[in-house]
Amino acid sequence: MPPLRFAPLRLPLRRRLQTFAVLQWVFSFLLLGQLCTVLFVLALRGPLWLPALLYGLWLLADRDTPRRGGRPSPWVRGWTLWHHFRDYFPISLLRTAELDPGRNYVFGFHPHGVLAAGAFGNFCTEATGFGGLFPGLSPHLLTLPCWFRLPLFRDYLMAGGLVSSEASSLEHLLSKKKGGHVAVIAPGGAPEALDAHPGGLRLQLLRRKGFVRLALRTGTPLVPVFSFGENELFRQVPNPPGSRLRRFQVRLQRILGVALPLFHARGVFQYSFGLLPFRRPIHTVVGSPLVLPRSPNPSEEEVELWHRRYLEKLDELFEGHKSGYGVPPERHLTFV
Repeated sequence: MPPLRFAPLRLPLRRRLQTFAVLQWVFSFLLLGQLCTVLFVLALRGPLWLPALLYGLWLLADRDTPRRGGRPSPWVRGWTLWHHFRDYFPISLLRTAELDPGRNYVFGFHPHGVLAAGAFGNFCTEATGFGGLFPGLSPHLLTLPCWFRLPLFRDYLMAGGLVSSEASSLEHLLSKKKGGHVAVIAPGGAPEALDAHPGGLRLQLLRRKGFVRLALRTGTPLVPVFSFGENELFRQVPNPPGSRLRRFQVRLQRILGVALPLFHARGVFQYSFGLLPFRRPIHTVVGSPLVLPRSPNPSEEEVELWHRRYLEKLDELFEGHKSGYGVPPERHLTFV
């Protein structure tokens, strides 16, 4: 292991605020849900049992909200904290086409990355100006249903615009008759996080067709989104497909429902090892919409056709912008 490279003692305040913003985000992603659950259980067994009990009853009444568009809070999405989070990397959002606020859309976000920092920064906060770039549209980032079973944490997630990734949740958003809703999904899902190595361009998409089927059923345009730099934020323990570690990770993912990449990057006070992401720029490019016909009961042939067209449009988006973001011309996307 190389010797530790310590951070300078004298750093501008803005740099320290950026590090704090990302530190709390990593903590929230990895531990806040468990901490909230422990606090809720302790409250039930202590002097705060009555408020905790009332909150528990309210959770039962509110259990469907993560599948019904959530409860986004403009106040939470607009926290100054997220501007420091954006500037740490930094993160930028590029629009290549105007979108009609009278329609709903599915944004396919690629690649998933280890912790999906680009997806969070662009679509769960207003730090990169989503509302200004796409006026009249409200983004909803879909994530695993298990996170919405954790008390308190679920409400924090929904405040940022996150909703459950269940099919019924996606269908609910796409069925809004007045439009104005964007369902942001990472079709590669948890398994793709295991391929999030620096320089990696391997996308798990060939068997991921459910989002295309739902888009056809509701006649919703599909918009490819590629986040350049997403896979550069962390290093992982080598886990090539077929290796013993990868087989164990895949088996664990099937049991738990979440992927467990063995990742590392830098620390708070040193640059050699830790769980904070590296300071690498993330450039998220939103492509033009692929307009699908409405087909309430799409055939497998229709799904195959539009899935293939989506892959072609995603590849076209990547090839058209890669030179501007440091990707060598000989590097191409791999669909598996």
